[in-house]
Amino acid sequence: MMYDLFANETTGEHEQIGPAAWVLRGYALAYAPELLNAIQILEQISPFRHMTTPGGFTMSVALTNCGRFGWSSDESGYRYSQTDPLSGKAWPVMPDIFMKLASEAAAVAGFPRFQPDACLVNRYLPGSRLSLHQDKDERDFSAPIVSVSLGMPAVFLFGGLKRTDKARRIPLLHGDVVVWGGPDRLRYHGILPLKDKPHPLLGSVRLNFTFREAG
Repeated sequence: MMYDLFANETTGEHEQIGPAAWVLRGYALAYAPELLNAIQILEQISPFRHMTTPGGFTMSVALTNCGRFGWSSDESGYRYSQTDPLSGKAWPVMPDIFMKLASEAAAVAGFPRFQPDACLVNRYLPGSRLSLHQDKDERDFSAPIVSVSLGMPAVFLFGGLKRTDKARRIPLLHGDVVVWGGPDRLRYHGILPLKDKPHPLLGSVRLNFTFREAG
């Protein structure tokens, strides 16, 4: 596939960034064409949108979901629900290729029984960012988070269990997958503002698929 032409030099490496946290370099490259085809279908059902935080701020990252549960935010708070608040209908079914990638990547990182029921898809444009936060809206923290990067490069911030802990800066390229769980599950993490470094196929866009067991 043409996507293989853009693999970075570290493809195939497994970089440990915590006791139970790994970056799987280029792991999603083989899945990329099917992931992107699926996204075109999913966004027709549940379009990307910029949600509002409980503090009244509009998120710079556009978001949609698929799976049994979808994550959303507004001035009343953060939550998972089984319906898209825009349409009132169920979120799109998670494509099989999504489940396959997420479960296999989790197993490589030491979490062999991961079965996600939620996939948050974030769309970043130049300047978009995600401030340091914990993923703690899920019911059970024993399952890991699996995060897949496609498109423009990003700098992933991977901090500690307190917001004030120093965060490590980890570059992520097209096809990289980050998995963290166990003692690392509640680490603060985020994305620095994206620089405009267009990807040869996706242009000035970064797509991030984040898989979780929410229910």
